[in-house]
Amino acid sequence: MGEVNYMREEDVKLDTVRARFSNVLKRHSELAERLSRDSDKSIFERLQREFEAARASQTQELTLEGEQWNDGLLATIRERVHMEAERKAMQIPGDTTQLPIPFHEKITYKVGNKIICCLDGARIVIQYETSFAGESCDLYHCVLESKSFLEKMTVLEHTVPFFLPIREAENEFLSSNAIRFIDHVGDLLQAYVDRREQVRLIKELYGNQIGELYHSLPYHMIEFVLEDFDSKVTVSLRYADLISTLPTGVSVLAWPMHQSKKSSDTIALSQKGNGVGIHPIPARLTYAEDALRTMSLPEAYAEIVLNLPRALRDMFPYTSLT
Repeated sequence: MGEVNYMREEDVKLDTVRARFSNVLKRHSELAERLSRDSDKSIFERLQREFEAARASQTQELTLEGEQWNDGLLATIRERVHMEAERKAMQIPGDTTQLPIPFHEKITYKVGNKIICCLDGARIVIQYETSFAGESCDLYHCVLESKSFLEKMTVLEHTVPFFLPIREAENEFLSSNAIRFIDHVGDLLQAYVDRREQVRLIKELYGNQIGELYHSLPYHMIEFVLEDFDSKVTVSLRYADLISTLPTGVSVLAWPMHQSKKSSDTIALSQKGNGVGIHPIPARLTYAEDALRTMSLPEAYAEIVLNLPRALRDMFPYTSLT
């Protein structure tokens, strides 16, 4: 009886922890939504208008590939934007005559998923276009400025989600390697959208099989439970960094939920003899862990579910027998 009471006490504690954790996640989600609702939306709309106006006034659009996107080109872009700012500052109000400065030409640069435009006020805006499975997703902006051509650039404003470390990237890269900073922010955004959309897709396709699903805001920690089987399967994913789209830390455990009386008695006697409780021992699903390390989450999920009944029968031969 002592063991049974101990188990019930532990179950109550576990339920209490789970309820508190669910409440924290709910509050966290509400806070994230509130933080990203009104102010971020207005910034996005304003920057998008400025970006579209700058692109509409362009005289040329260049698509860059490989080594064409380099420090020298970025220096040219910076020079152009400061020359344009100086030209406007020198112009007499009401005088429509343009000064004959060659840098007045307005060029937009497209590099992979990035489009770079020059804005008034010696600002450079980068628009990041994200996608998933060939379909366009969210747009993000990052505006850089510098007081002069010789001074380092800083991030003036942006629409990058607050939980992605753009300020850390600014401190690490922007003063020494602006190209790397611009590319790194693009990698952060694309990886975040990729992880988010993978989770969205498994919820859309297999939501009826998923009992619980938790994730961090950047989707670099993901956990979910499968309960539509004879065993409870828990999946835990951890990503090495925020530019990863495949997890590096993977754990998939199967917990037998329904056992025959014979197998239950055998397990109970064995565990009592070892001085432990009578909780069933989980088993690792190594084939599932391998799939999650090498495939996208929806592909890995389909592979796991396809082979799950046979894997559970092999590990728990007495499951569901009466």
